[in-house]
Amino acid sequence: MLKSMKIKNFKCFKNETVFDFKKTNYKQLDQNTAGKILKGALFVGDNASGKTTAIRPIKLLLDLLFKEQDITLFLYTCLFSNDPLTSLYYEFEIQGHEIEYSFSFSGKSLVEETLSVDKKVILERIKNNAKLQLESEAVFHDVEDSLLFLRRVYFNTRFAGNDILIKWFEFLKKSIYIDADTRRVCTYNGEKLNVKKYLEEHGTEKINRFFHDYRFNYEIQYTQTIGNKGVYYELSDDEGKEIFFQRKGIDVPIPVFMESAGNQTLVNMLPSILEVVERGGMLIIDEFSSGLHNKLEELLVKYIMKVGKETQLFFVSHSTNLLSNAILRPDQIYSVEMEGEEGSKLNRFSNEQPRLAQNIEKMYLGGVFGGIPEYGTN
Repeated sequence: MLKSMKIKNFKCFKNETVFDFKKTNYKQLDQNTAGKILKGALFVGDNASGKTTAIRPIKLLLDLLFKEQDITLFLYTCLFSNDPLTSLYYEFEIQGHEIEYSFSFSGKSLVEETLSVDKKVILERIKNNAKLQLESEAVFHDVEDSLLFLRRVYFNTRFAGNDILIKWFEFLKKSIYIDADTRRVCTYNGEKLNVKKYLEEHGTEKINRFFHDYRFNYEIQYTQTIGNKGVYYELSDDEGKEIFFQRKGIDVPIPVFMESAGNQTLVNMLPSILEVVERGGMLIIDEFSSGLHNKLEELLVKYIMKVGKETQLFFVSHSTNLLSNAILRPDQIYSVEMEGEEGSKLNRFSNEQPRLAQNIEKMYLGGVFGGIPEYGTN
């Protein structure tokens, strides 16, 4: 699981910024922790403060390692910095072992890479030259400057029997990114979690079980023909199947495109949530609150924290109702604030040492933690 990150000159984070995902001395919500590591973090703040950028270092690492596409690195450089070098550092804990990985780039070219396990250096790279220590030492002078050397090592060696690195990549590949606003889902293990493709493979059972267990007043059907009370739908073979909501007390099925934006967002996210909770990995969600009711947001966060054993949720939301000691620990919440030419900065709620009995939502809205916009309204 991800223990910490450190970034510098990364988009709006001009200065070196540390993201700490290790638990502090707070005693509540043990279900939100796995050993000494937190099961994720929430980022709140003003529009354009850097909240989405706070979760982008995780997505960038996954994209660079697993995606079959060109990544334009210079788009991740801070535009208002004179420093040409962007650096990222990640610390993971896998089965009690510490993995540290870092890389830096300038413009379109990768400059340095380092990987160590329990402080033992496994991989070192400077520009086009690299050294690898797995079963034996190997030296390379042909490293492509647009690709991570770690990616090349993984696809060429599968880490040659190094069980810890194998487990680390298994964890990484289970991860899922969701842009809830556009309903785009990105996986890293080749799996398709688009809701219709998920239903083709798994059927509706898991989603409807979730609806039943948490007392929703509807279930879904995925079919080509359905009807009742004089309302009948029949799709052609070219059109395929459609998702229909069947509400309690209403006999007429309702196609998903006629449902609310919130229900469309929910049914789109549920396959990813159910899968990552069951198997582990990181779930990264931007614009989590897109169309969802406050109570539904709270339910989903509590469900992931309670049921997921090796799952971490890193997400962005404008919903201040999530700022509750009954949902998240103070050490799981960061405010993000833009400070002009100095760029974005983080403030971890636990830095202010709020007591368990205090209302941290009111404290946030009162400006205690920062990240509150001031528009000059009366």
